[in-house]
Amino acid sequence: MIKVIIVDDHSVVRKGLRQIIEETNDIVVADEASSGYELLERIREKNYDVVLLDISMPGKDGLDTLKEIRNFKPDIKVLMFTVYPEEQYAVRVLKAGAYGYINKESEPDEIIGAIRKVSQGRKYVSPELAELLAANIGSSAEAAKHEILSDREFQVMCMIASGKTVREIAEELALSINTISTYRIRILEKMNMKSNAELTHYAIRNNLVE
Repeated sequence: MIKVIIVDDHSVVRKGLRQIIEETNDIVVADEASSGYELLERIREKNYDVVLLDISMPGKDGLDTLKEIRNFKPDIKVLMFTVYPEEQYAVRVLKAGAYGYINKESEPDEIIGAIRKVSQGRKYVSPELAELLAANIGSSAEAAKHEILSDREFQVMCMIASGKTVREIAEELALSINTISTYRIRILEKMNMKSNAELTHYAIRNNLVE
């Protein structure tokens, strides 16, 4: 039996996933967590085969949580489950040690298939992500410009490009306004840009925001 823990700050998402998984006879939802902090506490106490982990959560986000899991419990297979398109985070989370990346809009059969595959220690890559990875092999220098950003900087950049204010980003990430402002300044410097408008134009051109 494949033991899964679902990690998402929205109870309705956790409930929906549980219903999908309960229709199988080889996978069981062993636990749930609503934050990265809660997940880390659980996996220190119990053993799971697969972590179904959301990226965007208040406080410790999915990427930070993934890195901590890799450090002290590397045998757990992490499948990132998110609303963000592959262009935004897929390559980053795979490099960080995730076994797969799947969109929340995926069909139930695809979600179940991804859980089964990563539980076997195999990477799960959707057809869309496979195409993206292939395209990135010959990507232009400009397309790689955002790769110099840290994971948190990249997250903030995408949120700025999607039209969110510094205050809104601070509230969503449970960080101070000053911290987000510092990230913004650092992002502009690294990207050699002067305004949010330039960041937004770049992000749209490179399919980093919808």
